Amino acid sequence: MGIQGLAKLLADVAPSSMKENEIKNYFGRKVAIDASMSIYQFLIAVRQEGNVLMNEEGETTSHLMGLFYRTIRIVDNGIKPVYVFDGKPPDMKSGELEKRKERRDEAQKALEAAQESGDQENIDKFSRRLVKVTRQHNDECKQLLKLMGIPYVNAPCEAEAQCAALQKAGKVYAVGTEDMDALTFGTNVLLRRLTFSEARKMPIQEIYLDRILKEAELSSEEFIDLCILLGCDYCESIRGIGPKRAIELIRKYKSIDEILKHLDKDKYTVPDNWLYKEARELFKNPDVTEGENIDLKWIEPDEEGLVEFMVKQKGFNEDRIRNGAKKLTKAKNTTTQGRLDGFFTVMSTSSSSTKRKNEKEKKGPPKKKAKGGTGFKRGK
Repeated sequence: MGIQGLAKLLADVAPSSMKENEIKNYFGRKVAIDASMSIYQFLIAVRQEGNVLMNEEGETTSHLMGLFYRTIRIVDNGIKPVYVFDGKPPDMKSGELEKRKERRDEAQKALEAAQESGDQENIDKFSRRLVKVTRQHNDECKQLLKLMGIPYVNAPCEAEAQCAALQKAGKVYAVGTEDMDALTFGTNVLLRRLTFSEARKMPIQEIYLDRILKEAELSSEEFIDLCILLGCDYCESIRGIGPKRAIELIRKYKSIDEILKHLDKDKYTVPDNWLYKEARELFKNPDVTEGENIDLKWIEPDEEGLVEFMVKQKGFNEDRIRNGAKKLTKAKNTTTQGRLDGFFTVMSTSSSSTKRKNEKEKKGPPKKKAKGGTGFKRGK
């Protein structure tokens, strides 16, 4: 679920924190991608006649097809992805997981009714709602990534928290996920739509945490409390408080603790035994492997291994798999050149122009017109 209504609220109170960009502009960037979110998207999107894609043995292959080809698109644009897999969910998430189970049970009943009546539209609709990423899906995707030469990380707990830890440690430039709680965990650069940007002809949405805090005039602690008020995966929210009211209260009282002291309990319903303090602590100090202790390596793909797994075991077309492997090899050799800003340091335009003006005043008018400067100096 992430954080309810956060994206829409940020568009109103911190619009400069959000911008759209083309995937090609991330050439040379390392990005941590929420694997479970991506696999779920693939299971939903890669379908045949309304059902998940399967091979001749009846095994689901939508996740493998999606991961293989969309990762190649990402790598082909010069991005170096690392996929992060969920570990054990925190105990506080049990309530949210129970709600999801109830929704799946309701969807199962609705699907059976649609099948009896032959309502194809609702059959497809409720089939999608029953999609769930399993351990087998994850294990097969890890095997595929290893053969592709793409690194992955097993998070001890939440993938979004582990992605944030990698970004804060400087191991990656950004985090790619649709879940806004990556920001609540402290990710400074969030990329949405990354894994399906080209397929759907949609620009990537960039969101910057430091700009959110500056424009919305919030501290990190206030932002976390705001996210809890909006609604997160770890505790209930106060009934009756929407996004607009939530940020008004945070700006006025600075914390949930102070809000509760002044809140009209007759107008707003506070959950019994509300675990907002525990949720706050989970966002501030999540269970992660320290980013500094993780070594990420992008290596040559194992073409023959890919053929054995994807073609002989999973029934994919051999020519397409071999072509994909060659694209991975070519892209890897291309991205080793790095980004331009890895070799140059940007100088302040104002300081550069002031320096040139002072030199001009000392020397007097030049005899010959000087060539324009680049505004860059070569890094050490």
